[in-house]
Amino acid sequence: MNTLERGFKSWAERTSIAFRKELGVSIDAPLSPAQVAEYLGVEVWTPNQVPGITPELLNQLLKIDPWGWSAAGVQIDGQGIVIYNPRHSRGRQVSDITHELAHFILDHQPARIILSADLDGMSMRSFNQKQEDEANCLAWTLLLPREALVRAKGHRLTVEEIAEQFGVTKSLVTYRVNATGVEKQLRARSRH
Repeated sequence: MNTLERGFKSWAERTSIAFRKELGVSIDAPLSPAQVAEYLGVEVWTPNQVPGITPELLNQLLKIDPWGWSAAGVQIDGQGIVIYNPRHSRGRQVSDITHELAHFILDHQPARIILSADLDGMSMRSFNQKQEDEANCLAWTLLLPREALVRAKGHRLTVEEIAEQFGVTKSLVTYRVNATGVEKQLRARSRH
């Protein structure tokens, strides 16, 4: 279920274009999560960079269950930090990091960690579907603005070529092409 408020997608498109202009990134160029993080003053770490992380936890995150998590954004003493999974593909890392950065842009409240003695030291985090949907929408729009997709599809680039050009996954390109209706628009244009 999509929890986005009316007008949010249009706002995300305008915000994406504004970010690219502010950072000096062309509409046809990849948007680097590192560049966005620097602009926002957010640090980007792998688990290896987390102070005090135990070898057991590193082993769990990076060797035993590297596919069980993607990225997390936290605030420590007012400093925003994104911790991402370096075992994922580069395209997936770009999406995961940008998703967490979108939470910072949107000024979302961080998820709460709920510790329970009944769970043998395990924890659960609260989950806000609306915030997750907003962060996905903004992140994916930052990475692949509709205008960029119109240009790429207008030049008859394939999904693979667009993914390569923007440094994202093919599945993200396919999703954004479908979600934005770019191909439908171009077909209608070619009929006139």
